[in-house]
Amino acid sequence: MPQRALSLACATLLLIPLPLALAAQDSAAPGAEAPPLSVIDWLGAQRPPAAPEAEPGEEPAVATSALPPQVTVRPLGESAPRLTGLVPGDVTGLPEDLWAGSEAEVLRSLITEMPDLTLPAAQSLLYTLLLAEAAPPRGDPAAGESLALARVSDLMRRGAIDPALALVEQVGVTRSPDHFDLWMELSLLAGTEDRACAILRAAPHLTRDYGFRIFCAAREQAWEDAALTFGSAQALGLLPDWKLDLIDRFLNPDLFEEAEPMRVPRGIDPLSFRMFEAIGEPLPSGSLPRPFANADLRDLAGWKAQLEAAERLARAGALPDNRLLGLYTEREPAASGGVWDRVAALRDFDTALASGSAEAVTKTLPRVWEAMQEAELEMTFVGLFAEPLAELELSGRAGTVAETVGLLSTQYESAASGRPSEDLIGGLARGEVTGRAPEDPLPAAIHAAFTEAPPRADLVSAVQEQRLGETILRLVEMLQEGTEGDLPALRDALATLRAIGLEDVARRAALQLMLLER
Repeated sequence: MPQRALSLACATLLLIPLPLALAAQDSAAPGAEAPPLSVIDWLGAQRPPAAPEAEPGEEPAVATSALPPQVTVRPLGESAPRLTGLVPGDVTGLPEDLWAGSEAEVLRSLITEMPDLTLPAAQSLLYTLLLAEAAPPRGDPAAGESLALARVSDLMRRGAIDPALALVEQVGVTRSPDHFDLWMELSLLAGTEDRACAILRAAPHLTRDYGFRIFCAAREQAWEDAALTFGSAQALGLLPDWKLDLIDRFLNPDLFEEAEPMRVPRGIDPLSFRMFEAIGEPLPSGSLPRPFANADLRDLAGWKAQLEAAERLARAGALPDNRLLGLYTEREPAASGGVWDRVAALRDFDTALASGSAEAVTKTLPRVWEAMQEAELEMTFVGLFAEPLAELELSGRAGTVAETVGLLSTQYESAASGRPSEDLIGGLARGEVTGRAPEDPLPAAIHAAFTEAPPRADLVSAVQEQRLGETILRLVEMLQEGTEGDLPALRDALATLRAIGLEDVARRAALQLMLLER
Protein backbone atom coordinates (compact mmCIF):
# COMPACT_ATOMS: atom_id res chain seq x y z
CA MET A 1 0.00 0.00 0.00
CA PRO A 2 1.25 3.51 -0.65
CA GLN A 3 2.90 5.15 2.30
CA ARG A 4 2.16 8.65 3.49
CA ALA A 5 4.02 11.47 5.21
CA LEU A 6 3.21 15.04 6.11
CA SER A 7 2.52 17.22 3.10
CA LEU A 8 3.60 20.72 4.06
CA ALA A 9 2.00 23.56 2.10
CA CYS A 10 3.59 26.92 1.28
CA ALA A 11 3.02 29.63 3.85
CA THR A 12 1.29 32.09 1.56
CA LEU A 13 -0.76 33.62 4.37
CA LEU A 14 1.96 35.87 5.75
CA LEU A 15 4.75 35.40 3.21
CA ILE A 16 7.17 34.62 6.03
CA PRO A 17 10.52 33.10 5.06
CA LEU A 18 10.13 29.39 5.74
CA PRO A 19 12.82 26.70 5.61
CA LEU A 20 13.24 25.33 2.10
CA ALA A 21 11.94 21.89 3.09
CA LEU A 22 8.64 23.48 4.10
CA ALA A 23 8.20 26.13 1.48
CA ALA A 24 8.90 23.83 -1.44
CA GLN A 25 5.99 21.46 -0.80
CA ASP A 26 2.49 22.43 -1.87
CA SER A 27 -0.58 20.35 -1.25
CA ALA A 28 -0.77 17.45 -3.65
CA ALA A 29 -3.21 17.80 -6.49
CA PRO A 30 -6.28 15.54 -6.43
CA GLY A 31 -5.38 12.14 -7.72
CA ALA A 32 -1.65 12.57 -7.13
CA GLU A 33 0.06 10.06 -4.91
CA ALA A 34 0.48 11.58 -1.44
CA PRO A 35 3.59 11.02 0.63
CA PRO A 36 3.13 8.96 3.81
CA LEU A 37 1.58 10.78 6.75
CA SER A 38 2.24 8.23 9.48
CA VAL A 39 5.93 7.75 10.12
CA ILE A 40 5.04 4.76 12.30
CA ASP A 41 3.61 3.07 9.21
CA TRP A 42 6.58 4.22 7.14
CA LEU A 43 9.03 2.71 9.61
CA GLY A 44 7.07 -0.53 9.61
CA ALA A 45 7.47 -0.88 5.86
CA GLN A 46 10.58 -1.76 3.92
CA ARG A 47 12.77 1.23 3.21
CA PRO A 48 13.07 2.10 -0.48
CA PRO A 49 16.11 0.56 -2.17
CA ALA A 50 19.19 2.64 -2.76
CA ALA A 51 19.64 4.20 -6.17
CA PRO A 52 21.27 1.69 -8.53
CA GLU A 53 24.84 2.28 -9.57
CA ALA A 54 25.55 3.28 -13.14
CA GLU A 55 25.87 0.40 -15.55
CA PRO A 56 29.32 -0.14 -17.08
CA GLY A 57 29.69 1.76 -20.29
CA GLU A 58 27.14 4.43 -19.35
CA GLU A 59 28.22 7.96 -20.17
CA PRO A 60 29.23 9.87 -17.00
CA ALA A 61 27.12 12.74 -15.82
CA VAL A 62 27.83 16.06 -17.48
CA ALA A 63 27.37 19.58 -16.19
CA THR A 64 24.07 21.26 -17.01
CA SER A 65 25.19 24.75 -15.98
CA ALA A 66 28.30 26.92 -16.14
CA LEU A 67 27.62 28.28 -12.66
CA PRO A 68 30.13 27.31 -9.94
CA PRO A 69 28.88 24.70 -7.45
CA GLN A 70 27.82 25.75 -3.96
CA VAL A 71 30.58 25.29 -1.42
CA THR A 72 30.07 24.93 2.32
CA VAL A 73 32.86 26.51 4.38
CA ARG A 74 33.77 25.26 7.87
CA PRO A 75 36.85 25.76 10.08
CA LEU A 76 39.46 23.00 9.81
CA GLY A 77 38.87 20.16 12.22
CA GLU A 78 35.20 21.02 12.70
CA SER A 79 32.83 18.31 11.50
CA ALA A 80 29.21 18.72 10.49
CA PRO A 81 26.74 18.18 13.34
CA ARG A 82 25.50 14.63 13.56
CA LEU A 83 21.89 14.13 12.52
CA THR A 84 19.72 12.16 14.93
CA GLY A 85 16.48 10.58 13.78
CA LEU A 86 15.05 7.69 11.81
CA VAL A 87 13.01 9.37 9.08
CA PRO A 88 14.74 11.58 6.50
CA GLY A 89 13.58 15.04 5.55
CA ASP A 90 12.31 13.96 2.14
CA VAL A 91 9.71 11.86 3.99
CA THR A 92 8.86 14.16 6.92
CA GLY A 93 9.14 17.43 5.00
CA LEU A 94 10.97 18.90 7.99
CA PRO A 95 14.35 20.63 7.72
CA GLU A 96 17.48 19.35 9.46
CA ASP A 97 17.81 22.57 11.49
CA LEU A 98 14.35 22.35 13.06
CA TRP A 99 15.87 22.41 16.58
CA ALA A 100 18.69 24.85 15.72
CA GLY A 101 17.57 27.99 17.54
CA SER A 102 16.04 26.35 20.63
CA GLU A 103 17.44 25.64 24.06
CA ALA A 104 17.74 21.92 24.77
CA GLU A 105 16.22 22.31 28.23
CA VAL A 106 13.12 24.01 26.79
CA LEU A 107 12.70 21.22 24.25
CA ARG A 108 13.12 18.49 26.87
CA SER A 109 10.53 20.17 29.08
CA LEU A 110 8.01 20.47 26.24
CA ILE A 111 8.47 16.82 25.27
CA THR A 112 8.37 15.50 28.83
CA GLU A 113 5.25 17.47 29.77
CA MET A 114 3.35 16.75 26.55
CA PRO A 115 -0.04 15.23 27.50
CA ASP A 116 -1.60 12.14 25.97
CA LEU A 117 -3.03 13.08 22.59
CA THR A 118 -6.46 12.04 21.37
CA LEU A 119 -6.54 13.79 17.99
CA PRO A 120 -4.95 11.49 15.36
CA ALA A 121 -3.51 14.41 13.36
CA ALA A 122 -1.76 15.68 16.49
CA GLN A 123 -0.44 12.19 17.26
CA SER A 124 0.95 11.82 13.76
CA LEU A 125 2.57 15.26 13.81
CA LEU A 126 4.25 14.54 17.14
CA TYR A 127 5.63 11.18 15.98
CA THR A 128 6.90 12.81 12.81
CA LEU A 129 8.72 15.42 14.86
CA LEU A 130 10.18 12.94 17.35
CA LEU A 131 11.51 10.67 14.59
CA ALA A 132 12.70 13.30 12.11
CA GLU A 133 16.38 13.46 11.21
CA ALA A 134 17.72 16.70 12.65
CA ALA A 135 20.87 18.38 13.87
CA PRO A 136 21.31 19.11 17.60
CA PRO A 137 20.14 22.39 19.12
CA ARG A 138 22.65 25.18 18.49
CA GLY A 139 25.01 22.59 17.02
CA ASP A 140 25.85 21.24 20.49
CA PRO A 141 26.34 17.43 20.41
CA ALA A 142 25.79 17.12 24.19
CA ALA A 143 22.49 18.97 23.91
CA GLY A 144 21.59 16.75 20.97
CA GLU A 145 22.16 13.58 23.01
CA SER A 146 20.05 14.78 25.93
CA LEU A 147 17.29 15.77 23.51
CA ALA A 148 17.54 12.38 21.81
CA LEU A 149 17.04 10.63 25.16
CA ALA A 150 13.97 12.78 25.81
CA ARG A 151 12.61 11.83 22.38
CA VAL A 152 13.23 8.14 23.06
CA SER A 153 11.59 8.36 26.50
CA ASP A 154 8.50 10.01 25.05
CA LEU A 155 8.20 7.43 22.30
CA MET A 156 8.41 4.75 24.97
CA ARG A 157 5.77 6.49 27.11
CA ARG A 158 3.38 6.54 24.16
CA GLY A 159 3.95 2.86 23.41
CA ALA A 160 6.05 3.22 20.24
CA ILE A 161 8.65 0.72 21.44
CA ASP A 162 10.17 -0.37 18.11
CA PRO A 163 10.91 3.19 16.92
CA ALA A 164 12.23 4.07 20.37
CA LEU A 165 14.56 1.07 20.28
CA ALA A 166 15.85 2.00 16.85
CA LEU A 167 16.41 5.62 17.87
CA VAL A 168 18.31 4.85 21.07
CA GLU A 169 20.46 2.33 19.21
CA GLN A 170 21.26 5.00 16.65
CA VAL A 171 22.33 7.40 19.39
CA GLY A 172 24.50 4.72 21.02
CA VAL A 173 23.49 2.45 23.87
CA THR A 174 26.92 2.31 25.53
CA ARG A 175 27.52 6.05 25.73
CA SER A 176 26.33 6.32 29.34
CA PRO A 177 24.35 4.41 31.98
CA ASP A 178 21.30 6.53 31.07
CA HIS A 179 21.52 5.39 27.45
CA PHE A 180 21.99 1.75 28.42
CA ASP A 181 19.25 1.67 31.08
CA LEU A 182 16.73 3.13 28.66
CA TRP A 183 17.75 0.59 26.01
CA MET A 184 17.46 -2.22 28.56
CA GLU A 185 13.92 -1.22 29.55
CA LEU A 186 12.85 -1.01 25.94
CA SER A 187 14.44 -4.38 25.21
CA LEU A 188 12.60 -5.98 28.12
CA LEU A 189 9.27 -4.71 26.80
CA ALA A 190 10.06 -5.87 23.27
CA GLY A 191 11.39 -9.27 24.37
CA THR A 192 14.85 -8.64 22.88
CA GLU A 193 16.80 -8.42 26.14
CA ASP A 194 19.36 -11.08 25.18
CA ARG A 195 21.42 -8.56 23.20
CA ALA A 196 21.39 -6.06 26.04
CA CYS A 197 22.34 -8.72 28.59
CA ALA A 198 25.25 -9.90 26.46
CA ILE A 199 26.67 -6.38 26.38
CA LEU A 200 26.06 -5.85 30.09
CA ARG A 201 27.78 -9.08 31.08
CA ALA A 202 30.88 -7.91 29.21
CA ALA A 203 30.72 -4.37 30.66
CA PRO A 204 28.89 -4.29 34.04
CA HIS A 205 29.77 -0.62 34.53
CA LEU A 206 27.18 0.34 31.90
CA THR A 207 24.39 0.31 34.51
CA ARG A 208 23.90 1.40 38.08
CA ASP A 209 20.84 -0.84 38.39
CA TYR A 210 21.65 -3.99 40.36
CA GLY A 211 18.39 -5.53 39.18
CA PHE A 212 19.61 -5.50 35.60
CA ARG A 213 22.91 -7.11 36.60
CA ILE A 214 21.19 -9.88 38.54
CA PHE A 215 18.63 -10.54 35.81
CA CYS A 216 21.24 -10.74 33.05
CA ALA A 217 23.54 -12.98 35.09
CA ALA A 218 20.64 -15.37 35.70
CA ARG A 219 19.64 -15.25 32.02
CA GLU A 220 23.13 -16.47 31.11
CA GLN A 221 23.00 -19.09 33.91
CA ALA A 222 25.79 -17.42 35.86
CA TRP A 223 23.98 -18.28 39.07
CA GLU A 224 26.90 -17.60 41.39
CA ASP A 225 27.34 -14.09 40.01
CA ALA A 226 23.62 -13.46 40.28
CA ALA A 227 23.51 -14.69 43.89
CA LEU A 228 26.57 -12.66 44.88
CA THR A 229 25.20 -9.47 43.33
CA PHE A 230 21.82 -10.10 44.96
CA GLY A 231 23.45 -10.60 48.34
CA SER A 232 25.35 -7.32 47.99
CA ALA A 233 22.20 -5.43 47.00
CA GLN A 234 20.33 -6.98 49.92
CA ALA A 235 23.03 -6.22 52.48
CA LEU A 236 23.53 -2.64 51.34
CA GLY A 237 19.84 -1.88 50.81
CA LEU A 238 20.41 -0.90 47.19
CA LEU A 239 16.93 -1.95 46.06
CA PRO A 240 13.42 -1.55 47.55
CA ASP A 241 12.24 -4.39 49.79
CA TRP A 242 9.50 -5.48 47.36
CA LYS A 243 11.99 -5.73 44.51
CA LEU A 244 14.41 -7.73 46.65
CA ASP A 245 11.56 -10.12 47.47
CA LEU A 246 10.71 -10.41 43.78
CA ILE A 247 14.33 -11.10 42.80
CA ASP A 248 14.61 -13.68 45.59
CA ARG A 249 11.63 -15.55 44.13
CA PHE A 250 13.11 -15.19 40.65
CA LEU A 251 16.45 -16.70 41.74
CA ASN A 252 15.07 -19.31 44.16
CA PRO A 253 11.69 -20.48 42.88
CA ASP A 254 11.86 -23.77 44.80
CA LEU A 255 11.79 -21.92 48.13
CA PHE A 256 8.50 -20.17 47.33
CA GLU A 257 6.39 -22.95 45.83
CA GLU A 258 3.81 -22.74 48.63
CA ALA A 259 4.05 -18.97 49.14
CA GLU A 260 1.19 -16.56 48.57
CA PRO A 261 1.34 -14.60 45.29
CA MET A 262 3.21 -11.35 45.59
CA ARG A 263 1.31 -8.12 45.85
CA VAL A 264 1.73 -5.96 42.78
CA PRO A 265 3.63 -2.79 43.75
CA ARG A 266 2.84 0.65 42.47
CA GLY A 267 5.08 2.05 39.80
CA ILE A 268 5.89 -1.26 38.14
CA ASP A 269 8.92 -1.14 35.81
CA PRO A 270 9.79 -3.31 32.78
CA LEU A 271 12.27 -5.48 34.71
CA SER A 272 9.79 -6.24 37.49
CA PHE A 273 7.09 -6.90 34.89
CA ARG A 274 9.28 -9.55 33.25
CA MET A 275 10.26 -11.05 36.61
CA PHE A 276 6.61 -11.45 37.60
CA GLU A 277 6.19 -13.27 34.31
CA ALA A 278 9.23 -15.45 35.02
CA ILE A 279 7.97 -16.57 38.45
CA GLY A 280 4.63 -17.63 36.97
CA GLU A 281 2.62 -14.61 38.11
CA PRO A 282 2.23 -12.59 34.86
CA LEU A 283 0.58 -9.19 35.20
CA PRO A 284 -2.24 -8.16 32.84
CA SER A 285 -0.98 -5.25 30.76
CA GLY A 286 -4.42 -3.64 30.49
CA SER A 287 -4.14 -2.11 33.96
CA LEU A 288 -0.57 -0.92 33.42
CA PRO A 289 0.79 2.06 31.45
CA ARG A 290 0.60 1.81 27.67
CA PRO A 291 4.24 0.70 27.02
CA PHE A 292 3.54 -2.63 28.72
CA ALA A 293 0.95 -3.47 26.05
CA ASN A 294 3.87 -4.24 23.74
CA ALA A 295 4.73 -7.29 25.84
CA ASP A 296 1.36 -8.80 24.89
CA LEU A 297 2.19 -8.56 21.19
CA ARG A 298 4.61 -11.46 21.62
CA ASP A 299 3.54 -14.98 20.68
CA LEU A 300 3.66 -15.86 24.38
CA ALA A 301 0.36 -14.04 24.89
CA GLY A 302 -3.01 -15.39 23.82
CA TRP A 303 -4.72 -14.06 20.72
CA LYS A 304 -7.28 -12.01 22.68
CA ALA A 305 -4.54 -10.38 24.74
CA GLN A 306 -2.63 -9.61 21.54
CA LEU A 307 -5.71 -8.06 19.94
CA GLU A 308 -6.52 -5.88 22.95
CA ALA A 309 -2.91 -4.74 23.25
CA ALA A 310 -2.72 -3.95 19.53
CA GLU A 311 -5.95 -1.94 19.65
CA ARG A 312 -4.70 0.02 22.63
CA LEU A 313 -1.47 0.91 20.83
CA ALA A 314 -3.26 1.66 17.56
CA ARG A 315 -5.52 4.18 19.32
CA ALA A 316 -2.37 6.02 20.37
CA GLY A 317 -0.98 5.93 16.83
CA ALA A 318 1.92 3.76 18.05
CA LEU A 319 1.26 0.66 15.94
CA PRO A 320 1.46 0.27 12.14
CA ASP A 321 -1.99 -0.23 10.62
CA ASN A 322 -0.99 -3.47 8.92
CA ARG A 323 0.11 -4.98 12.23
CA LEU A 324 -3.41 -4.68 13.60
CA LEU A 325 -4.93 -5.95 10.34
CA GLY A 326 -2.65 -8.98 10.50
CA LEU A 327 -3.87 -9.83 13.99
CA TYR A 328 -7.53 -9.28 13.06
CA THR A 329 -7.29 -11.66 10.12
CA GLU A 330 -5.03 -14.25 11.75
CA ARG A 331 -7.84 -16.69 12.56
CA GLU A 332 -11.57 -17.04 13.12
CA PRO A 333 -13.02 -15.25 16.20
CA ALA A 334 -13.27 -17.56 19.18
CA ALA A 335 -16.41 -16.05 20.71
CA SER A 336 -18.73 -13.05 20.40
CA GLY A 337 -18.90 -9.64 21.99
CA GLY A 338 -16.26 -6.95 22.42
CA VAL A 339 -13.12 -7.44 20.40
CA TRP A 340 -14.50 -10.62 18.80
CA ASP A 341 -17.32 -8.65 17.16
CA ARG A 342 -14.78 -6.25 15.69
CA VAL A 343 -12.72 -9.15 14.39
CA ALA A 344 -15.77 -10.74 12.77
CA ALA A 345 -16.95 -7.44 11.26
CA LEU A 346 -13.56 -6.60 9.79
CA ARG A 347 -13.01 -10.12 8.42
CA ASP A 348 -16.42 -10.05 6.71
CA PHE A 349 -15.71 -6.62 5.23
CA ASP A 350 -12.21 -7.62 4.10
CA THR A 351 -13.65 -10.65 2.33
CA ALA A 352 -16.36 -8.55 0.68
CA LEU A 353 -13.82 -5.96 -0.47
CA ALA A 354 -11.55 -8.65 -1.92
CA SER A 355 -14.48 -10.00 -3.93
CA GLY A 356 -14.87 -6.65 -5.70
CA SER A 357 -18.64 -6.79 -5.20
CA ALA A 358 -20.16 -3.38 -4.39
CA GLU A 359 -23.25 -5.17 -3.07
CA ALA A 360 -21.19 -7.22 -0.59
CA VAL A 361 -19.30 -4.12 0.54
CA THR A 362 -22.58 -2.22 0.94
CA LYS A 363 -23.78 -4.88 3.39
CA THR A 364 -20.60 -5.10 5.47
CA LEU A 365 -19.19 -1.55 5.50
CA PRO A 366 -21.68 0.12 7.91
CA ARG A 367 -21.23 -2.66 10.46
CA VAL A 368 -17.43 -2.59 10.45
CA TRP A 369 -17.39 1.22 10.59
CA GLU A 370 -19.60 1.20 13.68
CA ALA A 371 -17.29 -1.38 15.24
CA MET A 372 -14.25 0.80 14.52
CA GLN A 373 -16.02 3.85 15.94
CA GLU A 374 -16.76 2.01 19.18
CA ALA A 375 -13.07 1.22 19.58
CA GLU A 376 -11.93 4.69 18.32
CA LEU A 377 -9.95 2.97 15.56
CA GLU A 378 -11.46 4.88 12.64
CA MET A 379 -8.11 6.23 11.43
CA THR A 380 -6.58 2.76 11.34
CA PHE A 381 -9.49 1.65 9.17
CA VAL A 382 -9.05 4.73 6.98
CA GLY A 383 -5.37 4.04 6.52
CA LEU A 384 -6.08 0.46 5.46
CA PHE A 385 -9.14 0.79 3.26
CA ALA A 386 -9.68 4.36 2.03
CA GLU A 387 -7.98 3.75 -1.31
CA PRO A 388 -9.88 0.61 -2.41
CA LEU A 389 -13.17 2.08 -1.15
CA ALA A 390 -12.67 5.14 -3.33
CA GLU A 391 -12.81 2.89 -6.42
CA LEU A 392 -16.32 1.58 -5.64
CA GLU A 393 -19.69 3.19 -6.38
CA LEU A 394 -21.67 2.85 -3.15
CA SER A 395 -25.00 4.31 -2.10
CA GLY A 396 -27.12 4.68 0.99
CA ARG A 397 -25.51 4.27 4.40
CA ALA A 398 -22.47 2.58 2.87
CA GLY A 399 -22.00 5.52 0.49
CA THR A 400 -22.10 7.96 3.41
CA VAL A 401 -19.52 5.93 5.32
CA ALA A 402 -17.29 5.67 2.25
CA GLU A 403 -17.42 9.46 1.80
CA THR A 404 -16.47 9.96 5.46
CA VAL A 405 -13.58 7.54 5.07
CA GLY A 406 -12.41 9.47 2.02
CA LEU A 407 -12.61 12.82 3.82
CA LEU A 408 -10.50 11.41 6.66
CA SER A 409 -7.88 10.08 4.24
CA THR A 410 -5.06 11.82 2.40
CA GLN A 411 -7.38 12.09 -0.61
CA TYR A 412 -9.76 14.43 1.21
CA GLU A 413 -9.84 16.95 -1.66
CA SER A 414 -11.19 14.50 -4.21
CA ALA A 415 -13.59 13.04 -1.63
CA ALA A 416 -15.12 16.51 -1.16
CA SER A 417 -15.50 17.25 -4.87
CA GLY A 418 -19.27 16.83 -4.78
CA ARG A 419 -19.88 19.09 -1.79
CA PRO A 420 -21.13 22.67 -2.28
CA SER A 421 -18.66 25.52 -1.78
CA GLU A 422 -20.49 26.88 1.25
CA ASP A 423 -20.34 23.52 3.05
CA LEU A 424 -17.78 23.78 5.88
CA ILE A 425 -16.43 20.25 5.53
CA GLY A 426 -16.06 20.65 1.78
CA GLY A 427 -14.39 24.02 2.28
CA LEU A 428 -11.94 22.56 4.80
CA ALA A 429 -11.04 19.74 2.42
CA ARG A 430 -10.38 22.21 -0.41
CA GLY A 431 -8.76 24.83 1.82
CA GLU A 432 -11.33 27.40 0.67
CA VAL A 433 -13.71 28.01 3.57
CA THR A 434 -16.46 30.49 2.67
CA GLY A 435 -19.91 31.43 3.89
CA ARG A 436 -21.14 32.53 7.28
CA ALA A 437 -19.66 31.20 10.48
CA PRO A 438 -21.66 28.33 12.05
CA GLU A 439 -23.43 28.92 15.35
CA ASP A 440 -22.03 25.87 17.14
CA PRO A 441 -18.82 26.78 19.02
CA LEU A 442 -16.52 24.07 17.61
CA PRO A 443 -17.36 24.58 13.91
CA ALA A 444 -17.26 28.35 14.50
CA ALA A 445 -13.71 28.15 15.90
CA ILE A 446 -12.60 26.01 12.96
CA HIS A 447 -14.29 28.37 10.49
CA ALA A 448 -12.48 31.35 12.04
CA ALA A 449 -9.11 29.58 11.82
CA PHE A 450 -9.54 29.18 8.05
CA THR A 451 -10.96 32.65 7.37
CA GLU A 452 -10.27 35.58 9.67
CA ALA A 453 -8.21 34.45 12.67
CA PRO A 454 -4.56 35.59 12.59
CA PRO A 455 -1.79 33.17 13.60
CA ARG A 456 0.01 33.54 16.90
CA ALA A 457 2.65 36.19 16.24
CA ASP A 458 5.06 34.80 18.87
CA LEU A 459 4.99 31.35 17.27
CA VAL A 460 5.50 32.74 13.79
CA SER A 461 8.51 34.68 15.09
CA ALA A 462 9.88 31.51 16.69
CA VAL A 463 9.83 29.76 13.29
CA GLN A 464 11.74 32.66 11.78
CA GLU A 465 14.31 32.20 14.58
CA GLN A 466 14.93 28.55 13.58
CA ARG A 467 12.76 27.20 16.39
CA LEU A 468 10.43 25.22 14.15
CA GLY A 469 10.54 22.03 16.24
CA GLU A 470 9.80 23.95 19.43
CA THR A 471 6.90 25.71 17.71
CA ILE A 472 5.41 22.44 16.49
CA LEU A 473 5.58 21.01 20.02
CA ARG A 474 3.66 24.02 21.33
CA LEU A 475 1.09 23.71 18.54
CA VAL A 476 0.56 20.01 19.22
CA GLU A 477 -0.17 20.83 22.85
CA MET A 478 -2.58 23.57 21.78
CA LEU A 479 -4.43 21.12 19.52
CA GLN A 480 -4.90 18.79 22.46
CA GLU A 481 -6.15 21.67 24.60
CA GLY A 482 -8.60 22.43 21.81
CA THR A 483 -9.96 18.89 21.79
CA GLU A 484 -10.53 19.26 25.53
CA GLY A 485 -12.66 22.38 25.07
CA ASP A 486 -10.23 25.30 24.79
CA LEU A 487 -11.59 26.59 21.49
CA PRO A 488 -9.45 29.76 21.32
CA ALA A 489 -6.36 27.53 21.60
CA LEU A 490 -7.74 25.31 18.83
CA ARG A 491 -8.45 28.28 16.58
CA ASP A 492 -4.97 29.74 17.13
CA ALA A 493 -3.29 26.36 16.60
CA LEU A 494 -5.04 25.76 13.27
CA ALA A 495 -4.40 29.29 12.03
CA THR A 496 -0.73 29.11 12.99
CA LEU A 497 -0.23 25.68 11.44
CA ARG A 498 -1.46 27.14 8.15
CA ALA A 499 0.76 30.20 8.48
CA ILE A 500 3.96 28.21 9.00
CA GLY A 501 3.35 25.87 6.10
CA LEU A 502 1.57 22.94 7.75
CA GLU A 503 -1.62 23.36 5.73
CA ASP A 504 -2.21 19.63 5.33
CA VAL A 505 -1.97 19.04 9.09
CA ALA A 506 -4.41 21.88 9.76
CA ARG A 507 -6.96 20.56 7.27
CA ARG A 508 -6.74 16.97 8.48
CA ALA A 509 -7.02 18.05 12.12
CA ALA A 510 -10.08 20.17 11.34
CA LEU A 511 -11.73 17.37 9.35
CA GLN A 512 -11.08 14.88 12.13
CA LEU A 513 -12.61 17.24 14.69
CA MET A 514 -15.70 17.57 12.51
CA LEU A 515 -16.10 13.93 11.49
CA LEU A 516 -14.80 11.69 14.28
CA GLU A 517 -17.30 10.84 16.98
CA ARG A 518 -15.48 11.08 20.26
